[in-house]
Amino acid sequence: MYMNKSYEETTMTNDGEVNYNTGACCNPCPDMCVPVMECPQERVCHQQICHDVKHIVPINTRIINHHIYRHYYEPVYTCCMQDEICNVYDNKCNF
Repeated sequence: MYMNKSYEETTMTNDGEVNYNTGACCNPCPDMCVPVMECPQERVCHQQICHDVKHIVPINTRIINHHIYRHYYEPVYTCCMQDEICNVYDNKCNF
């Protein structure tokens, strides 16, 4: 992990002494400070994007006609007459 650090500055005085100035304000101007380098940060933004996808579904309607034939039988009665002839011979005469 990184830590915040301010830069160390050394200065020499008129009598030859070396001053070690540490701290946030190291510029000769008392109102200005040396910038502090911070650790980089990252912001993550999660976005949700909605997409409408159109699906075309063809639907066919098939009509099937069922023809049903019911068969039934109706009797028709008829009548006929037949004559039969039978000959009977009386054989008294032996013919």
